[in-house]
Amino acid sequence: MTLTVNILHIQERSSSFGAVHIENGHITHIEHLGPAREGQPWIMPGFVDAHIHIESSMLVPSEFARMAVVHGTVATVSDPHEIANVLGMEGVQYMIDNGQKVPFKFFFGAPSCVPATAFETAGASLNAEEVARLLAMPEIRYLSEMMNYPGVLFSDPEVMAKIAAAKALGKPVDGHAPGLRGEQARNYFAAGISTDHECFTYEEGLEKAQLGVNIIIREGSAAKNFEALIPLLPQFPGQVFFCSDDKHPDDLILGHINLLVLRALQKGCDLFDVLQAACINPVRHYGLNVGLLQPGDPADFIVVEDLQSFRVLATYIEGQITAEEGRSLIERIEAPVINRFNTSPKRPADFRLQALSNQVRYIEAVNGEIVTRSGTAPIPVAEGWAVAYAQEDLLKITVVNRYEDAPPAVAFIRGFGLQKGAIASCVGHDSHNIIAVGTDDESLCAAVNAVIASTGGISAVGAGREMVLPLPVAGIMTQADGYETARAYAEIDAWVKSELGCRLTAPFMTLSFMALLVIPELKLSDKGLFDGAAFAFAEVFA
Repeated sequence: MTLTVNILHIQERSSSFGAVHIENGHITHIEHLGPAREGQPWIMPGFVDAHIHIESSMLVPSEFARMAVVHGTVATVSDPHEIANVLGMEGVQYMIDNGQKVPFKFFFGAPSCVPATAFETAGASLNAEEVARLLAMPEIRYLSEMMNYPGVLFSDPEVMAKIAAAKALGKPVDGHAPGLRGEQARNYFAAGISTDHECFTYEEGLEKAQLGVNIIIREGSAAKNFEALIPLLPQFPGQVFFCSDDKHPDDLILGHINLLVLRALQKGCDLFDVLQAACINPVRHYGLNVGLLQPGDPADFIVVEDLQSFRVLATYIEGQITAEEGRSLIERIEAPVINRFNTSPKRPADFRLQALSNQVRYIEAVNGEIVTRSGTAPIPVAEGWAVAYAQEDLLKITVVNRYEDAPPAVAFIRGFGLQKGAIASCVGHDSHNIIAVGTDDESLCAAVNAVIASTGGISAVGAGREMVLPLPVAGIMTQADGYETARAYAEIDAWVKSELGCRLTAPFMTLSFMALLVIPELKLSDKGLFDGAAFAFAEVFA
């Protein structure tokens, strides 16, 4: 096969018109036929998402691939710690096996923090010995984000053994250090950690980049740090990658890494700097078997209409066309269902909270961020029970253990803006217990029970209606068609905003992070309210 097009040589920072010759899935040679020609399409390396949890798309890897290739993505650096928290090594192997059934390049990491903390109930755990076994597998390319930064700073033996196992095999170690600055940041990255996707201010990103850390600019469905961090790209073009981290299916229909490329160009960033971040830097850092449009490389590339719109005309992976003119050419496969789900239906009384005072400490959700704030406020009390106060956006939040029957943890939250009803999800980072926010105990109970009945999923109840999107694979993914799933998710999402009054951009994605204890400031686990700064449980009543 030969393609005669304009060629973008990102590594050489040049372009030409030429012919790319492909045999047996590899580029054999490239003929240069003169300067680039007006009106001709362009060929260039494909996009790489440098950090993503495929599970957060609610799709199994094969379905994620079908959607991603349409936008020019050829590979992902994927952390499977979501399914690992549910099913351990079996879950990681499931992701590898499913991903290998389609022509897409998934590069998985060994989850470093399963469970994320000792302050929650997960479905599985991975100790240092098991992590070392994963790292020895050729399919595992790196040690996934080291969220336990206190463990690194205090040289916890188990944490350091995991890092040592990766270093012994020459495999990179990903970081996760939101807000870590100064001497603590220096000590954390000195342990051999080489990336961070959790910077949320320019100053934080700059400090870490100056330490030599690779800064992964994240723009997902909930956490959006592009605007704050994109000024780093011209200063550190060799150290910046792009990622989505968590991407819901309706957002994946609209675009992927291609959208970050367009935004960066619109901000005046240099074309070759932008494409180096989107295509080259992750491949070099992680040593990925992804072609960079060089003779001898795998024929992984995209064809775009022009260098202004970057409209993807076709995506090729190892010489096979996988998308053309906005249509995926990857065939659907049937994926098996595996799960770990063992909790009984709840009663409204399970969500009552005895009032110890009329003041509560509440979580404050921040639109577009996974960090939270906290505050205190007066709360209504009815017959000795503290109740939600929807008029003041002071709602109840609960986390229900999905792995065994246990009393739900209950606290209060602001920022969702629900005026009636409740929403619930079994996508609750990282242990994936059931998390719900609602205006009253009856609605909370109904939303939670809808998830239990589906052995995982997302739900919304209110105004006499109940909507559910089942996620039977590990309780967090579906094996159904990705485009149909995206439409179903978008319908629930829109209804929660229009009928229940939620004012968040991504209600379910934001909800999923309200149990992520390693991200400050205040979160809720199935064991209780948790102060991320103090790294200890906190009292609900002030």
